Amino acid sequence: MVQPDNIRNAVAENPPTFHSIDLNSINKYCQNNPVGKMLPDAFYIHILALHTLDPWLQEYENRARTCSERTCTERSRSSRTSALLKVQSATLVKFSTNKPKISYLFYPDFDTDPHPALQASIQVDVETLEVGYRDYSDSENPPILHRKETFVTPEYPLYQEFAALTRAQVALGLLNHTRGIGTKLGWEQRLQVFGVEVQGHSLIKRESSSIITNIVPKIERHKAAIIRPDLSRPVRLALESSLFSPETTFFDYGCGHGGDVTRIAEQGYTSYGWDPYYSAHTPRIAADIVNIGFVINVIEHQSERREALIQAWELTQKVLLVAAQVLISDIKRGVIAYGDGIITNRNTFQKYYEQEELKIYIDQVLGVDAIPVALGVYFVFRDDAEAELFRASRFRSRATTPRIRLCVKRFEEHQELLTPLMNFLTERGRMPIKGELPQAAEIAEEFGSLRRAFNVIIQATDTEEWQAIADKRRQDLMVYLALCNFSRRPRLGQLSPAVQEDIIGLYSSYKQACLDADQMLRSLGNTELIIKRCQESNVGKKLPNSLWVHISTLQAVDPLLRLYEGCASRTLGRLEEANVIKFHLKTPKISYLFYPDFDINPHPILSKVMTIDLRDLHVTYQDYDLEDDPPILHQIDALVTSDYPQYEKFAKLTRQEEDRGLLDNWHSISHVSGWKKCLQENCTVIDGYRLFWAKDADAYKLKALKAALRTRQRRKNISNESQRHGEEE
Repeated sequence: MVQPDNIRNAVAENPPTFHSIDLNSINKYCQNNPVGKMLPDAFYIHILALHTLDPWLQEYENRARTCSERTCTERSRSSRTSALLKVQSATLVKFSTNKPKISYLFYPDFDTDPHPALQASIQVDVETLEVGYRDYSDSENPPILHRKETFVTPEYPLYQEFAALTRAQVALGLLNHTRGIGTKLGWEQRLQVFGVEVQGHSLIKRESSSIITNIVPKIERHKAAIIRPDLSRPVRLALESSLFSPETTFFDYGCGHGGDVTRIAEQGYTSYGWDPYYSAHTPRIAADIVNIGFVINVIEHQSERREALIQAWELTQKVLLVAAQVLISDIKRGVIAYGDGIITNRNTFQKYYEQEELKIYIDQVLGVDAIPVALGVYFVFRDDAEAELFRASRFRSRATTPRIRLCVKRFEEHQELLTPLMNFLTERGRMPIKGELPQAAEIAEEFGSLRRAFNVIIQATDTEEWQAIADKRRQDLMVYLALCNFSRRPRLGQLSPAVQEDIIGLYSSYKQACLDADQMLRSLGNTELIIKRCQESNVGKKLPNSLWVHISTLQAVDPLLRLYEGCASRTLGRLEEANVIKFHLKTPKISYLFYPDFDINPHPILSKVMTIDLRDLHVTYQDYDLEDDPPILHQIDALVTSDYPQYEKFAKLTRQEEDRGLLDNWHSISHVSGWKKCLQENCTVIDGYRLFWAKDADAYKLKALKAALRTRQRRKNISNESQRHGEEE
């Protein structure tokens, strides 16, 4: 790589005084710089082009460099020399534009490799002066660079060579749809698809013979079978969805080592499986539930893939479980492009589907309307009525049986007998018909009829609560019928008997129910109405541009918002582990977030997020597990309802944090590092869900903080008192 004579000369001899970190200024200076690559949250520039930066930005970078050198000084002399050489041989400098961080990126083959791989990075937090190091030298799939000419000045010796390669790649469309080509393996797969290769800094059309040579390796499908410690995802989801009943039979098509077959049998069900390698002599027999989990994605030939799916469907008597790899899965092992999938370094084939592509494939091959249950997992029902019953059940909100409010002698005498009727009314929102309630005859014999029995229940409870349950069930049906319109809304006779009775009992007619559903569906096109419903929501955490709710709270949000979310989950399914849902206000998007420690950490850390754009159903996914500074969640009591098991504990902590002013600046505490800094600045320590003053805090500062705490509490008390008087008047 071309090296500078003296890296420190990148900063002017008389640099400006650096006062404070201003992210807006950093963003502005980066955007206005004539050299460098600007991305949504970062700016990249070659080390030799630092002199083109604004003097203020140069001094900002010099502060990071000085910090890095100071950190090295604290180590042994040998390690100091090694680290300093790395800093001085950095290729690119990355300025984060949404946080005060600068990274030094090392691409030793920048000049010779058309798409150099990242070898290492040094990250400096310019605010906290913390220095981190990450080594990519052993990675099989490191990040790589494109458009190298954007990082350097036009005077750079190889600028024209870099630019010529980019023009050729742009003309061919290689750089379109940048998702996936930022890593070595993703880029190699893109080149394979286009039938080209890069030699030196020239684009070469690959000979057809070389392509044929690349796809000869024998696929060893059996090596793709995984020995799992527990049930596979599709089978576990089927159990959780109550698809198994005591008499259910199960067959695993492509059972691999037979883990699902064994575990289902251990739960008392009749269970068999077949696999072309591990259980080739086991007969393929029909069963109520058939699983073809992660099978079609390991078959390299499209005709065999199709045949396997059809054969599994022919064996299915009630429900087929289909699961396959989807594109958002991480691909970190060494692979080469192969057909419409990839060959791994174990010579196994993997076909990666887009989620919507997988549904279309299942629907077209089997002539069905597959139901997405999770990413890469679909249920296909043999009986259309059962499919609709399952869909309807997924949109049935949770309701609580009304409490006993009055002492009514006859109710108390027969409460045990009346309880099944109360449970049915809570579940369905209507009176049962003949055959739906096993205890109906006994209840009718005692009270004369089910209606008279219900009149006794009403005397002991609240009529309005029962009406609210009926309204809730009516809304559930409306959401379900509205979403049915995205495929083919069933006729009344095609619905299960229970759903038919729900509609007859809660609506004047099926036609009226459909009209109400269509009206609500049309309302989705009213962006202002969606925003208004989010802002006026009685549940969830309301932010300027979004509404956040816990998954347990979704059923309590406005029906229109439930329909809004249903447009995403009905088509693509939710992120399986997601426990928080985010409604975007400025764009029609739904995000599913996973906080593994939501119930045990007072400030849960974000692990994964999946966002669905409702305009084109495009899915984006981000994993924060390896992030140095992941996002963090505050005010978790706002995401749940008051009947959530730990609500009071959550709410008490939030009140304490508000009183101390810890939540005043949301932007600065959105990530772990900012939150730690906030706690330190406010001399606060969190132990479980309680706040304590730091024992080593400065006495004068602690006194000031306690005074501020008392002031906030007085203001809050005055505000609450005024509000209470206003409500009484």
